[in-house]
Amino acid sequence: MNIDRIQRASGIVGRSDAIQQVIEMVVQVAPIDISVLVTGESGTGKEMVAKALHRNSKRSHEELVTVNCGAIPEGIIESELFGHKKGAYTDAREDRKGYFETANKGTIFLDEIGETPLETQVKLLRVLESGEFMPVGASKTKRTDVRVVAATNKDLAELVEKGQFRQDLYYRLKTVTINVPALRHRVEDISLLVERFALEFTRSNDMVYRGFMPEAIRAMKNNPWNGNVRELKNFVESIIVLERGERITVEMVDKQLGNGTVNVSPNPALPMLMQQPPEAAERELILRQLFLLRQDVEFLKQLATPGSVVMDKMGMPMIPQNSSEITPTLHIDEETEFFIKNGSIGDMSIEDLEREAIERTLRFFNNNRRATAKSLGMSERTLYRKIDQFGLERKIKK
Repeated sequence: MNIDRIQRASGIVGRSDAIQQVIEMVVQVAPIDISVLVTGESGTGKEMVAKALHRNSKRSHEELVTVNCGAIPEGIIESELFGHKKGAYTDAREDRKGYFETANKGTIFLDEIGETPLETQVKLLRVLESGEFMPVGASKTKRTDVRVVAATNKDLAELVEKGQFRQDLYYRLKTVTINVPALRHRVEDISLLVERFALEFTRSNDMVYRGFMPEAIRAMKNNPWNGNVRELKNFVESIIVLERGERITVEMVDKQLGNGTVNVSPNPALPMLMQQPPEAAERELILRQLFLLRQDVEFLKQLATPGSVVMDKMGMPMIPQNSSEITPTLHIDEETEFFIKNGSIGDMSIEDLEREAIERTLRFFNNNRRATAKSLGMSERTLYRKIDQFGLERKIKK
């Protein structure tokens, strides 16, 4: 199996060692018809691991049935899992299949397995060992052929010691255990996660934004994220919608992380809605991000070149107060380097991307040079120079 292909298909984002170990475990275990226990804190993405296991198994052409054991009331959980016969209880007006019967030949994902009552755990063990179960109110057993993937954010070994979870079921479930790391243990993946969430959110809502400043990402990496990936996703979506300005700054991040409440007052600088297909909106966003990345890289190169004069956004020279300021304190991290290898992105050079970003932005603003320069974060003088350099004057006038 191709690890990169599986990671893209599963939606599991990250290049950290911790998340790569999870992907490698999925690759190794998925084809083997064996029960798997997925552990990890709430919000780490355990369900995505379960989906990856199913999609890369021999049962991928059959159904994946997801059951949140913690959300089913204790009084009806056996009926939900194993089904019931007509007349089994007052409201049982007809026979009903349970989740295990529905998932026959496929995979059943039992989320929050640690919340199941002890009485139900006995029946779960029987299904795992023999494939047999008995619907509520039935006198005959039924058989099912399912692969069981269970998940929990609790320490099942501790629950066993407390008598709250059956030891035999625990050993049966933990044949293979995949632990999904907490976000604080894979902070190097935060920048990739932020970009993924931002792209998905702005594309689905036809929004344009100019990305997150490097300092903003660094501030986010210092946050503990007790809610893990789920909390990060919610944060990215809310800050894109609620904060002023198109590009998210460290001040905006600090403000949102420091406040327990969200400011919902009218915002005159909300991202602009784009009346275009999602694919076009995503391309627009990527072009803007790459253009800004090019600007950042050029600025860093100037800082690192002895004797060079660094220009600010208005095209004026920046004079350091002392020689120590010339020493570059910024660096291109692994994520940035990954996207700008050899000065190109895929089949397009960065100059091609820069040219297209300027051309598309000019068209968007109906050739308004001042609005275009402001949107792209450059001086009007620089914009005019770029238009001349790329020969865009004739194209724009058409």
